[in-house]
Amino acid sequence: MLLSEQEILRRQKREDLIKMGIEPYPVEEFVVDTYVSDILKNYENNKIDYKRVSMAGRLMGFRIMGSAAFAEFQDSSGRIQLYFRRDDLCPGEDKTLYNTVFKKLLDIGDIIGIVGFVFTTQTGEISIHVQEFKILNKSLRPLPVVKRDEDGNVYDGFTDPELRYRQRYVDLIVNPDIRDIFIKRARIITTMRAHFDSNNWLEVETPVLQSIHGGAAARPFTTHHNALDLGLYLRIATELHLKRLIVGGFEGVYEFGKLFRNEGMDRTHNPEFTTVELYVAYKDYIWMMKMTEELLEKVALAVNGTTKATFGEVELDFAGPYPRLSITDAILQYTGLNVDELDENAIREQCRQWGMEVSESMGKGKLIDEIFGEKVEEHIIQPTFITDHPVEMSPLTKKHRTKAGMVERFELFINGREIANAYSELNDPLEQRERFEDQLKLKERGDDEAMEMDEDFLRSLEYGMPPSSGIGIGIDRLTMLLTNNSSIQEVIFFPQMRPEKKAEVAKESDYVDAGVPAVWIPALQKMNILTIEQLKGANANKIFNDLGGMRKKLKIDEKMPQLDDVKSWVE
Repeated sequence: MLLSEQEILRRQKREDLIKMGIEPYPVEEFVVDTYVSDILKNYENNKIDYKRVSMAGRLMGFRIMGSAAFAEFQDSSGRIQLYFRRDDLCPGEDKTLYNTVFKKLLDIGDIIGIVGFVFTTQTGEISIHVQEFKILNKSLRPLPVVKRDEDGNVYDGFTDPELRYRQRYVDLIVNPDIRDIFIKRARIITTMRAHFDSNNWLEVETPVLQSIHGGAAARPFTTHHNALDLGLYLRIATELHLKRLIVGGFEGVYEFGKLFRNEGMDRTHNPEFTTVELYVAYKDYIWMMKMTEELLEKVALAVNGTTKATFGEVELDFAGPYPRLSITDAILQYTGLNVDELDENAIREQCRQWGMEVSESMGKGKLIDEIFGEKVEEHIIQPTFITDHPVEMSPLTKKHRTKAGMVERFELFINGREIANAYSELNDPLEQRERFEDQLKLKERGDDEAMEMDEDFLRSLEYGMPPSSGIGIGIDRLTMLLTNNSSIQEVIFFPQMRPEKKAEVAKESDYVDAGVPAVWIPALQKMNILTIEQLKGANANKIFNDLGGMRKKLKIDEKMPQLDDVKSWVE
């Protein structure tokens, strides 16, 4: 493994610490009794409580001025300035702790423990006067340098999305504002959980590995259980197992969990995502709409202190009640097409006239769903219940009590995206079997998202499931809305990424073919120019200037190349 000059230097510092008898990765507890946020919030009003503080965190910057120094210190709650004075750290004649350990062997990114007292500098900045410090972790990789001006504006930030998502740990260190997204995400979940628990609904867990994928129309991931020699699916929904628990006698059950769908990836889709599903006995989808309004209003207040949330240039209001619009009325309103009056072939032909990609495998319900997605959903901005969907698209839902061919289902749309999906749950086992058989026919026509027959679920319904309503809410998309993020990758700690491309380190012959004399190849490698691609993308003037210093460091006994020679290397 080729290391950069900084990585080599940090490894040497690690060895130097060990030689001095200082453990760079100590095992014993370091007691933390104070956090940065506490100090910044409370110090001015209660200074006596901060005459001795014990804290741990990461060094994010230095300003060394002889026998004194300032440093920027970051813990899990925020950043604060540290002040180090040599004679306070080393009251005796031995000044090694300051002169060698602090000044020479510490780096930005190192984690330290400190003991000291809080004070205010002459410029009015709340700071910590460090009286003791201890190395808790020696960082071997340099952090990206993020520059901030006096007003807090960021320059040269760690902003490349691909790097940020791959190295979320670095993102959280150097972009601490990102943490707020995930704090709010956690608050969304805890607020929902508290609401459900207050109604005595039970939080449960259901299998991730399933022999039959069901509960949604989606393409599953497949895996294999070696001991049983059994093909399995990663679950695409938790619905069918949660309904089994309603059959078993629980009046309300819910589960926060990961679902997995082997489909495309974009700004609103990740193959692994989080939902909560809730099922409550003796309720219907009308009751569920009211519950959803109440729940999301509470969530918005808990996260942002108001029912309103800014998303881009739009202000969303989560306060109920929400408008209710049937899917066919929504299509009529935004396209002028009355799908109730058309058969499957006529709707398919209209879709083709609009330039939509539709196939013969799509039934009328699927075509209506496609039209809504293509032509309507982008217009639904404020929270709106889109109700009464085609029976073909809702195989687990009760038929509508008054509308033929429709079911009692709603989808909650906000800012053009589906956030929740809910039903009056089908509990007639014979009708449910017919619906599954219809799904099998769609599968035979080529619909690879159609559901499979689940005999055990049907058996459970035959024992009797009370009339119930259920809902699934997408946690990731709801978090996007409440934190003003247009990409799902921003609200998932570790989103799925393509395999990282490893650049192949250039061989000596590759450099020579690019025009670099062999004598200068070690210098370029020390300058972390390890591939020909990096060489061709480099600044010739910078390489030329850096070569002078590297020539001395490596003691290269060769006359410096001309600038024009270096330019020929990078062209």
